[in-house]
Amino acid sequence: MKLLFDQNLSYRLIQALQQEYPDSRHVRDVGLQDAADAVVWQYAAQHDFAIVTKDADFHQRSFLYGHPPKVVWVRIGNGSTVMIESLLRRRVVEVAAFSSNPESAFLILD
Repeated sequence: MKLLFDQNLSYRLIQALQQEYPDSRHVRDVGLQDAADAVVWQYAAQHDFAIVTKDADFHQRSFLYGHPPKVVWVRIGNGSTVMIESLLRRRVVEVAAFSSNPESAFLILD
């Protein structure tokens, strides 16, 4: 599963999670660090990424528009980058199952 990390998450997650989530990118890597949610959404859909975010707006967008792209909502408040890395590493099997399920559009990780 290719993940596109939103601007509210550290770009350092890309390198830290490269083994678990190869080919993932951060919005800054693709020139979208200051882009509106709609632009990030469209990019992710066109390039087969799932958006990883702490932003509830993508949750709402998922309900309104469905998928693609799929959305992974990280709900751990002010969790550190290390906490988010650990969460995504621990839940890699669940994220993979979510990715392969054609009916699933949204996953909450907390």
